[in-house]
Amino acid sequence: VARSLGSAAIPVVLMRYRDDDIAQASRFVTRSIRVPHPGDDEPGFIAALERLGPSVEGSPLLPASDETLLAVARHRDRLSRWYRVAAPAEAQANRIIMKEHTYALADEIGVPAPRTMLVASEEDLERHRDRFPFPCLAKPSQSHRYQDLFGRKMVRVTGMDELAAAYREAAGVGLEIMLQELIPGDDRSGVNYIAYRVPGSPPVEFTAAKVRLTPPSFGPPSVVVSRDIPEVLGPARRLLDALGYEGFSCTEFKLDARDGTYKLMEVNGRFNLSSLLMLRCGLNFPLMAYRHHLFDEAPSAADSPQGIHWIDGTKDIAYALPQLVRHPTRIGAFTEPYRRPHVFAVFDRDDPRPLVVRYRNLVGRGWATMMRKLGGSPGGRAARA
Repeated sequence: VARSLGSAAIPVVLMRYRDDDIAQASRFVTRSIRVPHPGDDEPGFIAALERLGPSVEGSPLLPASDETLLAVARHRDRLSRWYRVAAPAEAQANRIIMKEHTYALADEIGVPAPRTMLVASEEDLERHRDRFPFPCLAKPSQSHRYQDLFGRKMVRVTGMDELAAAYREAAGVGLEIMLQELIPGDDRSGVNYIAYRVPGSPPVEFTAAKVRLTPPSFGPPSVVVSRDIPEVLGPARRLLDALGYEGFSCTEFKLDARDGTYKLMEVNGRFNLSSLLMLRCGLNFPLMAYRHHLFDEAPSAADSPQGIHWIDGTKDIAYALPQLVRHPTRIGAFTEPYRRPHVFAVFDRDDPRPLVVRYRNLVGRGWATMMRKLGGSPGGRAARA
């Protein structure tokens, strides 16, 4: 987001709640302010935004994480005194953050999605054990909180013991778990539908296919490629219409190898790292949000090139390296995205410091992990990466 706005000569004020946030190192960030974590101290987070408000009055406020999206949506009217808030209403935010509501709506309007059931108790697991053949997924209702706590988005379970353990783990920190059908297919089965929607204007739309995930199967993408995927346009539009959703969104689908249908995975209502792929393809979505909220300007669509890769090189190489050492003949296929037109998630020769911070975070985390295994002390809290 900082690079997308900074490339248009727009000053960026970053409100961060983690010391290892790599965006603070970007040359496009004019000012970086430490604020309370919205998930741990929402009143303190909102109060920090209000204190900043008079000095940036009238500026668009762009959430860039699920926790900030939820907090800002809940207090949208209050924050509107100072900001042009680029967040949906609280009801809409809850409907996309709380995944069981997203799937229920999809079922209601006929958008294909994996069979899903919210688990309220361990008794539910026994009662419904025959509805979902193993392997299946134990998936958190609020994936951003689960990711922060456990470092993964979901758990693949192969039996009742694993499922019960996953339920207890989530319940122990106050999170609900959904039992979900496992959609077969490799990493390349996932696709994204990105859109910016303004009432009365045609949406700006972009589609991309996932190439590699890290870790494989259930991790976040490390390689994505721009590609026309017309099959997801109809389902995505119907879902966003039913939500009454305006502004930026990224809707994820997965191709079900059993019937050739794209199934809904989730809807994201905030910007993420792969926004740089759209920027590379000529669609500056953060700038669209800025101009829409500041000047009431409807965004205009543009043809975007196909076959442009977005690469999170740090994670991509780290996970692939052991496999390439064992199977060197796969190097050619692995390096193909690097040899094609591409943009990196973090590395940019004109803005190098975020990559330096990311590597520093990785080294710190690796050192802390090694010291814990050796039974020693890391000499301070390790930064998370």
